[in-house]
Amino acid sequence: MQNAQGVPMTGAQIVVETLIEQGVTDVFGYPGGQVLNLYDELYKASDRINHVLTAHEQGAAHAADGYSRVTGKVGVVIATSGPGATNLVTGIATAMLDSIPMVAITGNVPTTLIGRDSFQEIDITGITLPITKHNFFVNDVTELADTIREAFRIAKSGRPGPVLIDIPKDIQTAECEFVKGEAVEPFPQEIAEDSEIDRAVELIGQAERPYIYIGGGAAGRGMTKLIMTLAEKIDAYIGCTFMGLSAFPNSYDRFLGMQGMHGQYASSMANKEADLIIGIGVRFSDRATGNTAKYAKHAKIIQLDTDLSEIGKNVKVDLGLIGSIVSSCERILERCEKREHPEWNATIAGLKKEAKRIQDAAEQKAGGAMTPKKVFDIINEIKDKNTVIATDVGQHQMWAAQYVDFERARRFASSGGLGTMGYGLGAAIGAQIASGDKTVLITGDGSFGMNLNELATAVTYNTPVVIVLFNNGVLGMVRQWQTLFFDKRYSNTVLERKTDFVKLADAFGLPASRAATPEEFKTAFCRAMQHDGPYLIDTLIDMDEFVLPMLPPGGSIEDMITSVD
Repeated sequence: MQNAQGVPMTGAQIVVETLIEQGVTDVFGYPGGQVLNLYDELYKASDRINHVLTAHEQGAAHAADGYSRVTGKVGVVIATSGPGATNLVTGIATAMLDSIPMVAITGNVPTTLIGRDSFQEIDITGITLPITKHNFFVNDVTELADTIREAFRIAKSGRPGPVLIDIPKDIQTAECEFVKGEAVEPFPQEIAEDSEIDRAVELIGQAERPYIYIGGGAAGRGMTKLIMTLAEKIDAYIGCTFMGLSAFPNSYDRFLGMQGMHGQYASSMANKEADLIIGIGVRFSDRATGNTAKYAKHAKIIQLDTDLSEIGKNVKVDLGLIGSIVSSCERILERCEKREHPEWNATIAGLKKEAKRIQDAAEQKAGGAMTPKKVFDIINEIKDKNTVIATDVGQHQMWAAQYVDFERARRFASSGGLGTMGYGLGAAIGAQIASGDKTVLITGDGSFGMNLNELATAVTYNTPVVIVLFNNGVLGMVRQWQTLFFDKRYSNTVLERKTDFVKLADAFGLPASRAATPEEFKTAFCRAMQHDGPYLIDTLIDMDEFVLPMLPPGGSIEDMITSVD
């Protein structure tokens, strides 16, 4: 794309101009010696591209990730060489396992010093090779613009994911001709064969208990109405993976919620009782299936996915449809006949009734105590459909998955595949900047302690993030396992820390409240949601609150734990 009619530019200028060309309006990062030229150009272009300075590169990577989850756009993060680059690794891996499109740009020492153990030199392309879709080391400035374009194309094509571009300092200062291009489009997707679509229609026609099981691959592609129409035509119910949350309104009668290890009772049991499972954009991970040897023993399975490697990877499927899941669903919908399954409807009604009985029993046992369910009831009452929910990782994450009422797609940012403690605050900041909507971070005292330095970022940019910190003084999820499966040997899960989170918030410059009762929490949450800027609520809960239902390790849906005496 470079030619004699271009404009002479340095590599650093080319980076900024190509980002703008690709529609990037916000980037996250942290400056350093090997990206000084790039940051100088960001300064000059600050009226066209916004840079958000985080407290740590990991927070910047999570912010780019959260930004992408709520917009569907490619998130961009920038870091310098050495520790700056390696601090991105956890954030890149988080995006990789959840198929989040991201471009990470790192600086490196000049090409003449590569391989000499120079100050802050690191082989970041080698380090990130297993956790990126692709990565690039740029050693020719004339290839820089097209490399960035290719990175964006790869990041958002097929199964999305992160791409890294490592740019030595002398490439940033070198000059060449630059010709502005267009925003790249994803690579064309494969289309399933007609014979495969016909086979799917045949299996649907034979089913009496159909269950549509969607994951992140469907949640991020605007398929909500299409799948709802399909469910209504074939009289099916819908469950989801953790990554599929917020794709469907919780108020939609056919949506049963998340299934799996900590899934909703009705959803998990419906999956077990189904005679046909239509998996759309799911990888049938162990967290969702339990013991795969016992999973769906009496059901046919159709799997739709853009990624060939996912077909039949974790569970044996009867039919795999590879390629565009939108195309496959549309063609199945066109060819299916209207179906009715009154017995299946009655079964689902019974499962919903039993789920309510289990929940009511748990609430009755808790009495007026401060329970996670009561906290989320208040959050649901006060938030609106545009409120973004971000979480860290742990018990609070699973309570959010079980109890938050979502009514709009792309309102949820949480680390699923990698389970990254410390993800939440950076992601919440990125999600809020992307959406412009009030964002609520659900976190725990264990997770929050890992990256609470990003409070400085939230305060600096006056980002309206409400931090609901579940404070039980323990590493709750690990302690829950120790209670149930390790004879209550609480090895290093009781924190015994003296941190006063209200005082900590004050030190960072944001207001905070402490809530020990549902009434106190409601007052604090109302105040926080009305506040123009970040706000923290230190929410005190009992350390023996468990996330239930739960599948035991190595267990299956038949072994579901619904109560603990």
